[in-house]
Amino acid sequence: MEMNAQTNATPRKHSSAYGENFKHLFEGVHFRFPKYRHDHPAVINVNEVADERMTLGQRVADAVASGMGSWRFIIIQSVIVVVWIISNVWLLTHPFDPYPLILLNLLFSTQAAYAAPVIMMSQNRQAAKDRLMAESDYHCNIKGEEETRNIMDHLDHQDTVILQIMQRMEAQHEEVMYHFSRLDPELAHRMGMDIQEVSKEIVEEEIGDSNIAGNS
Repeated sequence: MEMNAQTNATPRKHSSAYGENFKHLFEGVHFRFPKYRHDHPAVINVNEVADERMTLGQRVADAVASGMGSWRFIIIQSVIVVVWIISNVWLLTHPFDPYPLILLNLLFSTQAAYAAPVIMMSQNRQAAKDRLMAESDYHCNIKGEEETRNIMDHLDHQDTVILQIMQRMEAQHEEVMYHFSRLDPELAHRMGMDIQEVSKEIVEEEIGDSNIAGNS
């Protein structure tokens, strides 16, 4: 943001002295605000990127882990086990897996031997996805910190410019009041009293707003 106060800020009046006095108000005030280039990459959705890069094996591992980690799987497996035990112990005259149910134990061992690696593959993929999300959050935090620092620098420069303008306005006001006091002391006194009253009201309003904000 750039402003050329000395060429554009001075309104044209019939008196050239008025323009020169108003122009003198902004002498030494720097209107060149700091610039920041927002050249960082856009924020991406890590979940979508990770899902697009999933292989067929990873999808199968996630499906198996999701299925085995549900109440549906537990209920179905429990029903199968109960039917298996009742059939081989009491119902069938020629059981295919007589007591002590060695075939059932073998099936459970085989299921555990294959289920554990598949579940670990799904967990490893989820851990890699979590690392990507953590890295993405870190970069987002860095971008946010840079943006916040740039905003604070801009606001600090604005405060400096406003302070310089206020100082020059106060100097102009003192000069105007001096000339008024020489021309009409009574009018100058009334203007000074009015300015003090307005300033007092502004300060009281600011104190009231700050108290309301603090209570809320």
